[in-house]
Amino acid sequence: MKKSLIALSLGGLTIGITEFVMMGLLPDIAQDMKVSIPVAGYLISAYALGVVIGAPLLVILGRNYPPKKMLLLLALMLTIFNALSIIAPSYEILFASRLLSGLPHGAFFGVGAVVASRLADKGKEAQAISIMFSGLTIANLAGVPIGTYVGHHYDWRYTFIIIAAVGLLTVISIYFWMPVLEAKAKETIKSQLQFFKKREAWLIIAITSFGFGGLFCWISYIAPLLTDISKFSAEDVPYILILAGLGMVVGNFIGGKLADKFSAAKTVIYILLVMALDLVCVYLFSSIQIVSLALVFFTGAVAFAAVAPIQMLMIQTAVGAEMIASAAIQAAFNIGNALGAFLGGLPLVAGFSFASPNLVGVGMALLGVVLVFIFIQNRKNTLKLQTA
Repeated sequence: MKKSLIALSLGGLTIGITEFVMMGLLPDIAQDMKVSIPVAGYLISAYALGVVIGAPLLVILGRNYPPKKMLLLLALMLTIFNALSIIAPSYEILFASRLLSGLPHGAFFGVGAVVASRLADKGKEAQAISIMFSGLTIANLAGVPIGTYVGHHYDWRYTFIIIAAVGLLTVISIYFWMPVLEAKAKETIKSQLQFFKKREAWLIIAITSFGFGGLFCWISYIAPLLTDISKFSAEDVPYILILAGLGMVVGNFIGGKLADKFSAAKTVIYILLVMALDLVCVYLFSSIQIVSLALVFFTGAVAFAAVAPIQMLMIQTAVGAEMIASAAIQAAFNIGNALGAFLGGLPLVAGFSFASPNLVGVGMALLGVVLVFIFIQNRKNTLKLQTA
């Protein structure tokens, strides 16, 4: 494996722990900052808002920087803003640090995905992108459980010391292992934003937000699903989530291989169809504990099998504006996170069981399939016009 791709995966590890560890630390932070858990939950929203703001903004500002320099700056931002959380004296400062630490998330993955595809061997571009995102899956498998344990049993600030240390390791590895790649020809803001005039751009963003947002109907309510439907104890849930993390690691690499073997668009359709069937099974069979465990692993795998193909589809579509388009996918995933949690919660408000959000996820996944077919047809029509 190329050291340059390992450097990118370390960035993914830093981002993954930063994003997901907050869920497990909310009670500890709420108690320390003397706020309620729902108010502490705004720290999660602050990070997501930072991702949505930073993804296009930082890529536009750094559009003419050499990729290595851009990645170094983004990794340094990750390290510094997470370090600010260590010493945050108040909830307001912690909120600001979470917002700021979300800014480089989408830009790092956006630039990193394009760099990974440029560093890849011919025909293995999607697999190279999946290596970068393997850091995100390892974060869910090991980094988040370790960070949650340290934060709960010692001090939540120690968890951010760990994140800052991994961030610093990312900076060092990019500096020594990332080759110097030439920046593309000078680009104006107008030329970069030109891509978003294309119908295909918004279709891919919609596919990501709605189609893959269906998975967030599952993961947003996985804890009560496991305790109320599968009848596991609350103490079992963190260990079961490690199983989901293992599935994410496996699915991430499978998705990369599939996207290199088949077209990215076809791969996305297959994954969305499998997702819909999988979520039906989660709804029907989660009351059987052994089946529930198998479904946790499989659904985690399906979740991350989608990452490299949809990223590759965007890069292939956005010729000349690959970095901002790739970063936009990260913003779309966070929109999907919010949509999945909101729409998945509606049947719960109506009094249905904790398995019911998965049926909403089925509908979102199937909507994603329809959107991919529209995307394919739109691309065919565009090619016909170009050749006419």
